[in-house]
Amino acid sequence: MNRHPHLPAPQPAPPSRWKRLRARYRWLDHLARATNRYVDYGGYQYVASITYFSLLSLIPLVMVGTSIAGFVLASQPHLRDSLLNAITNTLPGSFGEDASKVLKKFIDQRTNVGVLGLIVGLYSGWNWTNALRDALTALWGQKRADIPFWQLIVKDLVALLGLSAALLVSFSITISGTALGGYLLRLAGLADTSWGHQLLSAASIPLALLADWLVFLWVLTRLPRDPVGVRSAVRGAIAAAIGFELLKQAGGIYLRLISDSPTGATFGSVIGLLFFISLVARLLVFITAWTATGSDAPPRPVQPPSPVVLRPMVVPRSSPVGPAALGVVTGVLGTLWALKPWRRKGS
Repeated sequence: MNRHPHLPAPQPAPPSRWKRLRARYRWLDHLARATNRYVDYGGYQYVASITYFSLLSLIPLVMVGTSIAGFVLASQPHLRDSLLNAITNTLPGSFGEDASKVLKKFIDQRTNVGVLGLIVGLYSGWNWTNALRDALTALWGQKRADIPFWQLIVKDLVALLGLSAALLVSFSITISGTALGGYLLRLAGLADTSWGHQLLSAASIPLALLADWLVFLWVLTRLPRDPVGVRSAVRGAIAAAIGFELLKQAGGIYLRLISDSPTGATFGSVIGLLFFISLVARLLVFITAWTATGSDAPPRPVQPPSPVVLRPMVVPRSSPVGPAALGVVTGVLGTLWALKPWRRKGS
């Protein structure tokens, strides 16, 4: 049935308010595209993997730290005896003696604990680096290179060492700035004033942001499987540094809130640590998605097709004499076989 000629043509539906806001505000459209990229490229799964291996890496770090403490106690007999006496006198009954025996065995086994912690630390550290690099590679829209397994391990361990060096530089900047500020306060005679310490804390924030920016810039550009240009990750590193400082401030407030309760101080710190690691991993993965969807981010490379190779093939011509001779012989034999009954009848 045809439409009536006098009826108006149907008009398309007007865009929704969300689409109009995205078209009006470029930053909102950028944020929406980054969220879609985060979900489509498996950001939630990568965050869970990074969080798991981050918690797993804490165990060998504690083992190595306690091994170092064991070496210190073994080299300081007076400190060791004072600690053992304090434990024996503090804990009631036989608990003090049992705890002292455990501490002595731990000091004796300090080397084994340290070696085991290093081995487990290398394993968990490699898995953590591998998960982090896979996440950044995927969110940048890159493909994971098909390389031998041992070569992948070596590259990830080198990247882990590079990240450790970047963190060391960051900590050095923060500690040097804080020490310099404290020295200036003592030089001006303001070390005992509360507002002097508040001023020092406020002045240390820009240094912390600078240190965090350097670390995140290195992470966003060098940890993906294919290195990314520094210019493409400058704004993302700034956003990650600001978000990380906000998370640290929120974590400090959380610890102050739970410190009054023994239960909160015991279990709340563990829950807070898990939540903090998850938020930092989520922040890094989302910032990577946000940076990769920026206008100045490099486009996803399109691999050209493989070249066509033309190979001429020369087929030798066969001589017709052989097939013809075979056909003649076959025909003669067939004729003789067919005439054989007639010969018997004639005889």
